[in-house]
Amino acid sequence: MEFSIRTSKSRDLVDITGEVEKAVSKAGIKDGICLVHVPHATAGIIVNEFEPNIKCDYEAMFERLFPPSDYRHNMIDDNAQAHLKSAFVGPGVSLPVGGGRLELGTWQRLILCEFDGPRERRVIVKVVGK
Repeated sequence: MEFSIRTSKSRDLVDITGEVEKAVSKAGIKDGICLVHVPHATAGIIVNEFEPNIKCDYEAMFERLFPPSDYRHNMIDDNAQAHLKSAFVGPGVSLPVGGGRLELGTWQRLILCEFDGPRERRVIVKVVGK
């Protein structure tokens, strides 16, 4: 299954948990694994709590880790920071499915990290099991 998310800012974090849960439900798998993947070089997926303060903390952390600089890639399309952040975060996660549902912790959410928006992003969800 696949769905799209439109980000609204150049750097954005978007909770996609609900959409992924719908995909797991549609798959009809009771026990297995759910793979969530963004096929983009300037976006990533994390699992963590999602509330306004942690969202701001993540955005500030990414800027501290990858500050503006004279990155060589910027000579091509001026988005080296986005590529570095994406590689740091990673393009996807694997999660257990039990009882037909994602087995997330109490506060855990799936978060798409946009580093080069605003853009329309594809999210691929594969659920395997029995």
